[in-house]
Amino acid sequence: MNKITEFWKSSYHSDSKAFMLEMVSFFVTVYASAYLAINASSPDMTIVYPFFFIGSVTAIWAYHRRKLVWPYMLTIYFAIVNVFGFGVAMGWY
Repeated sequence: MNKITEFWKSSYHSDSKAFMLEMVSFFVTVYASAYLAINASSPDMTIVYPFFFIGSVTAIWAYHRRKLVWPYMLTIYFAIVNVFGFGVAMGWY
């Protein structure tokens, strides 16, 4: 348990702003995932995509600060796909 606590403390102390951005990203995307799971039979994707997009953007910002190249690149892709998906859900495409 002590190693887990030290892991969290180390993450916070290495870059507290990135840590907070990652925390926001975590909670926003967990909310979107839970909403999607609870409403799996007919989810309102105009609600889901914006939450996933906010989660992606905050993660991109945090990964950029921490200089994590591959998570950064993957999450940029997720953000772009979420914008496209939102457009489809809104009937724009």
